[in-house]
Amino acid sequence: MNIKQGVVAPLFLAAATFSAAASELNVTVEIPKMSVAEYHKPYLAVWIEDSQNQVVSNLAVWYDEDMRNGEGEKWLKDMRQWWRRTGRTLTMPVDGVTGATRGPGQHALQFTLGQAPLQSLAAGDYQLRVEAAREVGGRELLNIPFSWPQQAAVTLKASGNSELGDIALTINP
Repeated sequence: MNIKQGVVAPLFLAAATFSAAASELNVTVEIPKMSVAEYHKPYLAVWIEDSQNQVVSNLAVWYDEDMRNGEGEKWLKDMRQWWRRTGRTLTMPVDGVTGATRGPGQHALQFTLGQAPLQSLAAGDYQLRVEAAREVGGRELLNIPFSWPQQAAVTLKASGNSELGDIALTINP
């Protein structure tokens, strides 16, 4: 065995062990299919707040970022809670957080602790917040309280009534 093989193998093994042991937060967001005359995909924000209602991390913001002259940004304030808590202080788009609106269906988001947008999550009580607002539609906000860290895998759920369907937060410690 040469020196390169002797160094690379342990590094590869350490990287594989780290990634297998990394804590994850997985969020599933359902956007319901609606039978309406004029349907627009909703703007959506997903974020985490601490027990003092302070924003810890923005996880996702879906909006029409391709509109000419940043026109899509002016509708972000329709997600009132997100806008008041953190949105108005952000310069859009936010790398790794913002993305295009999505249509009806299940949408999965996966986050690894220690990587953006979860650089660190201290032990404590939190809430996952998901807010959606739709042009010629309504607005809806769901909260899922959770504690960090968890000793075992857990899935927590909330269900919307109009703009959001089922929301699930799965924590893999």
